[in-house]
Amino acid sequence: MRVKKIASNTVIYIFLIAVLFVVVVPLVYTVASSFKTNSEIMAHPEHIFPEEFTFDNYKNALTASNFNLPLLFKNSLIYTAFTVTVTLTISSITGYVFARGGDFAGGKVIFALFSSLMFVSIGGGITIYPTFEILRTVGLSGSLYGLMFMKFFSIGIVNIYLVRSYVRTLPRELDEAAEIDGCSFLGTFFRIILPLLKPLMATLAILSFQSSWNEYLMPTLFTISKPEQRTLIVGIMALKNSGAAASNWNLMLAGSTVALIPVLVVYAFANKHFVDGLAVGAVKG
Repeated sequence: MRVKKIASNTVIYIFLIAVLFVVVVPLVYTVASSFKTNSEIMAHPEHIFPEEFTFDNYKNALTASNFNLPLLFKNSLIYTAFTVTVTLTISSITGYVFARGGDFAGGKVIFALFSSLMFVSIGGGITIYPTFEILRTVGLSGSLYGLMFMKFFSIGIVNIYLVRSYVRTLPRELDEAAEIDGCSFLGTFFRIILPLLKPLMATLAILSFQSSWNEYLMPTLFTISKPEQRTLIVGIMALKNSGAAASNWNLMLAGSTVALIPVLVVYAFANKHFVDGLAVGAVKG
């Protein structure tokens, strides 16, 4: 029995090491290659580590006319911060309302309509053209700010489900005690419920950050006519698809490395709450 268990664990460890290898090697290659010269990248792409480290790629990325790294980074930061804020605000408040105030007239019908949005891709497909038409009506089409405006209406129903499910596991005595102390419905949410949602909010924040920071399709479509509003990922792909791509691999790799940093930093700071949030979802979801 012991031999069988050891053999089973060995197979599992080999599989996990193989998965780790597949995931980590491209990241190591990208970061290491960002310190190579462009000639070395083209001459020896099979080498993971550079023969001689250089920081010129990052210096050039800061001053290149066809790849304005500071501006692209700022656009990504603004877009991602706005998206995360909107996602957390709408998801938490809406989930709380459906969990604690869902007994109002028509509440079940409205929640059913919200749930039906799970089967509709609001951010792409057949909805792209109508989205542009709506934004053109209000004068926001063809810009990153127009896409940010649409985030108010791109409701993450899965996030709402998670918040609703978690809030429903909390004892209603908390709400009643808050009401006795004079809290309103929203006051109870901000003072009592929201602090208890911290692990779940951290999880949603990380997932939203990763998704919006690496988003490509919609930011590309909305910034075609305004290159100065491109996000970092869009800027990297635009450089890759340009005629001068072969001479700019060093800039693309440097930009890709910079794009990795915010995701790693956010995860490092929110890792504890992220793991707690997954545990909460597994037990209480």
